[in-house]
Amino acid sequence: MTVVTDATESAVPAGPAVRKAPRTRADALRNRERIVAAAREMFVEYGPEAPLDEIARRAGIGNATLYRHFADRQALLHDVLLSVMGRTMEHAERVAVQHSDPFTALRDFAHMAVDERVGALCGMLVGGPERDCAELAAKGERLEHAVEALMERARQAGQLRPDVTVGDLLIALSLLTRPLPGLDCPNVDEVAHRHLQLFLDGLRSSTPSELPGTATVLEDLRRRAS
Repeated sequence: MTVVTDATESAVPAGPAVRKAPRTRADALRNRERIVAAAREMFVEYGPEAPLDEIARRAGIGNATLYRHFADRQALLHDVLLSVMGRTMEHAERVAVQHSDPFTALRDFAHMAVDERVGALCGMLVGGPERDCAELAAKGERLEHAVEALMERARQAGQLRPDVTVGDLLIALSLLTRPLPGLDCPNVDEVAHRHLQLFLDGLRSSTPSELPGTATVLEDLRRRAS
């Protein structure tokens, strides 16, 4: 009996099996997110030398799991800074389209930046090896442009005094979100938001006082840090 084979099948040579790239498991992604969130809290409270085993404990994972995701402290700090910078930048861009009122958009961004505790992490960015990271520098530049756009929109609407700069706002946010040395303040987040609102009210254009000194220029700060 003659066996008839399909010509199309016989014409196609058998090749090596195609391997699909392994997908990162959902639980592994969640572990990484928990580690970064816990590290951010610890770095805010204790600085960049916060103990890694305590970070793992706070994240609810073992030390081995932490080291599977991050080879060392610097790798973890890098991811924390990228995470905080990225979220802050994205929020600055998002509120610009969410709020029709310019000062409401600026206020929303500022309170979100306090929640991120950006001030406690700024010193790690300016004074550490991450200062020369191109990826962080690009996010920082995009953040500055987004905040300047928020402020310029409020200026054009006559809501923001004309003599304040992006540097003035970001320095204030940095100072407001740094932990007070030697003090255990149980309501530190509430206090930071309260003082931020006092600061924001001072930015409004109605009957402003003359400011002492000169406006803060971020480029000057970068030159001094280097």
